[in-house]
Amino acid sequence: MFGPGREYNFTRPNEKGEYEIAEGISATVFRTVLDYYKTGIINCPDGISIPDLRDTCDYLCINFDFNTIRCQDLSALLHELSNDGAHKQFDHYLEELILPIMVGCAKKGERECHIVVLTDEDSVDWDEDHPPPMGEEYSQILYSSKLYRFFKYIENRDVAKTVLKERGLKNIRIGIEGYPTCKEKIKRRPGGRSEVIYNYVQRPFIQMSWEKEEGKSRHVDFQCVRSKSLTNLVGAGEDILEDPEMLMHHPPQVDELDRLNAPLVQMVSHDFQD
Repeated sequence: MFGPGREYNFTRPNEKGEYEIAEGISATVFRTVLDYYKTGIINCPDGISIPDLRDTCDYLCINFDFNTIRCQDLSALLHELSNDGAHKQFDHYLEELILPIMVGCAKKGERECHIVVLTDEDSVDWDEDHPPPMGEEYSQILYSSKLYRFFKYIENRDVAKTVLKERGLKNIRIGIEGYPTCKEKIKRRPGGRSEVIYNYVQRPFIQMSWEKEEGKSRHVDFQCVRSKSLTNLVGAGEDILEDPEMLMHHPPQVDELDRLNAPLVQMVSHDFQD
């Protein structure tokens, strides 16, 4: 409990070199835990929060498992045990299945990765001339029925997010989405254009980034409004210059970067235009 080799050192001395034990633990929970030092078993009475008991056991380095904890609320106990099992299981999936795909994306210069988890029985057969129109070609495919079953539970997805955050990843999204596997039929549109209808299946996906934030444009975006009666933007500009009322109500937009680089006289004229 006081050793420096612990992954999470809960106990630290204060400015006097003293250790304050069980700080933040309620008296009721602490009294319940004291039974462990007499019998090796914690009998959790009704009214004790299992998550609070779990945190206390972690603090006091007591193994939280079925051999140690006895309680009436089996649902809460099994939930905590499932979280433990899911954490260990996803650590294995991350190292063995997910990380190699992420490394492959990084070697291509990518800064994020989108992985769709398919079952071992799924097959993907896209039409080369008419691929799905939603950008699925940029998704990475991982065939694993075990990981597919793991992600069926929202609790496991929450545990997986926690593990990925602990490993330093960012912009994490885990959920269920439709993924096209094969074409069902081809429709002929007027003019001879073909449209392929794909069969979609609901499958888990993981999306994450290893950068601090996504790339953002440093330029100011402007909205160009095009008149229905004009055929190009040059004509629209000429029309605006000839209409003094349009200039009065809709003054030209000025980029903030241009304002900073403009001469002082020009900046003053823009500032007092309103």
